[in-house]
Amino acid sequence: MQPIEITYVVLSVAVTVTGLTMVGLAMRAYLQTGRRSMLALSIGFSTLVAASIATTFSAFLTGFDDSRVLLTVNYAVSTVGYLFVIYSVTGSD
Repeated sequence: MQPIEITYVVLSVAVTVTGLTMVGLAMRAYLQTGRRSMLALSIGFSTLVAASIATTFSAFLTGFDDSRVLLTVNYAVSTVGYLFVIYSVTGSD
């Protein structure tokens, strides 16, 4: 494995851990308060983490070929996640 690939894996793990931490915090807030915005926030971060994990696995499975498709799918799924995050901040409970 090349150094850049190792760096990619380390950063992917870091994004996953921090993202799942945010999911956990949002879920705890939802359970304590019952606010739907916290549920939307946890769904948004879950979607963002899923996009990150799926992109990492797909990149290694395809040998980093066709990166345009990988990035396009990542951006599409990430956009959905960010829409949930935006709703959680701007939506009303």
